[in-house]
Amino acid sequence: MATDPMATDPITTTPETTDPIMSPDKPGAAATESQWLFPDLEDEDAGPFWQGCAAGELRVQTCEHCGAWRMPPRPMCPQCRSIESRWVTTSGQGRVWSFIVPHPPLLPGYSELAPYNVVIIELIDNPLIRFVGNLVAAPAAAINSVDPTSIAIGEAVHVTFEKLDDVTFPRWIRQ
Repeated sequence: MATDPMATDPITTTPETTDPIMSPDKPGAAATESQWLFPDLEDEDAGPFWQGCAAGELRVQTCEHCGAWRMPPRPMCPQCRSIESRWVTTSGQGRVWSFIVPHPPLLPGYSELAPYNVVIIELIDNPLIRFVGNLVAAPAAAINSVDPTSIAIGEAVHVTFEKLDDVTFPRWIRQ
């Protein structure tokens, strides 16, 4: 007798089950319980980034040996393979490198906000370092506060921070 793969596969979801990515009770899940998908603030590699955000600083992991900047954070330098790193605080200045406008279907917490923008920002300090986030009209504005048709590639922006539950996220506003 064949078994139902939906009943035995812990990653597969059906309308009767919950999304495994959004379910912190699943083994190995790192997301904070919320309607939003949150990072693991205790992650050994990325924790200092989130601590910087909470302190109002945009930090980038830097190799202690060769000085290469890297984002996202990781345990080993891709340039020289050193496992020694430090964190530097950036100027928080950047340019819009690219952007998209997500449309439904989206995660439940984001559907009601659509359409909104998701931008990729290249840092002025090091254009090889890029961050994904949202361009907002003001520091505490909603992620749909900027008309997506008004966004221009190359537009100058600077970082701002917004605390959502226990996580402080970098967001971007026009200069």
